[in-house]
Amino acid sequence: MGRVLVALGGNALQRAGGHGTWPEQVAQMRSTAAVLATLVVDGEELIITHGNGPQVGTLLRQNELAERELPRRPMDVLGAETQGQIGYLIEQELTAALVRAKVPRTVLALVSRTAVSRKDRAFKHPDKPVGRYYTEAEARTLRKRESWEMEYDGARGGWRRVVPSPEPLRWIEGEGLRRLLPHGWGAHIVPVVTGGGGVPVIETSQGTYEGVEAVIDKDRTAALVAATLGADTLVILTDVPAAAVGFRKPWEKWLGEVRAKEMETYLQRGEFGEGSMGPKVEASLRFLRTGGHRAIITDPPSLARAMRNETGTRIVPD
Repeated sequence: MGRVLVALGGNALQRAGGHGTWPEQVAQMRSTAAVLATLVVDGEELIITHGNGPQVGTLLRQNELAERELPRRPMDVLGAETQGQIGYLIEQELTAALVRAKVPRTVLALVSRTAVSRKDRAFKHPDKPVGRYYTEAEARTLRKRESWEMEYDGARGGWRRVVPSPEPLRWIEGEGLRRLLPHGWGAHIVPVVTGGGGVPVIETSQGTYEGVEAVIDKDRTAALVAATLGADTLVILTDVPAAAVGFRKPWEKWLGEVRAKEMETYLQRGEFGEGSMGPKVEASLRFLRTGGHRAIITDPPSLARAMRNETGTRIVPD
């Protein structure tokens, strides 16, 4: 057995087509937690990261609705708020699942910052959509009043705010956590870290940090965390059981065990969507380049079988 980092996607936290109510999120996480608990039962040392897209979207909308009475909170603060909210949800449901499985652990959620570079090209070319859709008149007002970058989505017929999505360079709390946790810590603690990719911060000339209006790709940060904490396996949970080439086309082919070089070829020829499977494959390959043993892409119901190499996409070194 080894050390496994599981990156939870939105489907693990919020049911597709739901209303995003707290009871819905509790029920969804309860189902996911039962799956995660099986890894601990099997002797794995578990680390968890998670997304926060729907939750940040909700807070952005609350910002808008309350702006006549309360000041807006910036994106980095909203990221930290969702880490607390989702971290609490995971602590509650995973603790219960582990108790039921008779393998109790302390589930430890940590507000985490991720350092990015002020010179990252993403700050000049923001392209990550956040929040709701706006009319053209609303977009024009927000450009002028808030200095937001807005982008038109022809498929949805609306405008959305876009923010930078810079490269994650360093998980600031990572080295400290690694040193604090002794060998064999997986027998006692399940860390929940870098939710939403981590709160994006930039280091100042004084050695301190300041938050920035950005969103970091959670899967790229997951690869960074996995390397920092010496994980053997990176698991990226999504809403499909595996990655596919020719997705939703007549020649669609679901991928099982694949060598990194072959997966890199598929990635370069555009087989994986930039806003969906692409970042997951890219993060998996990054993890393998830092010494990881395998990366798995699958959905929560398939996780246990994927860990046994029976299903899911399993990317291994060349």
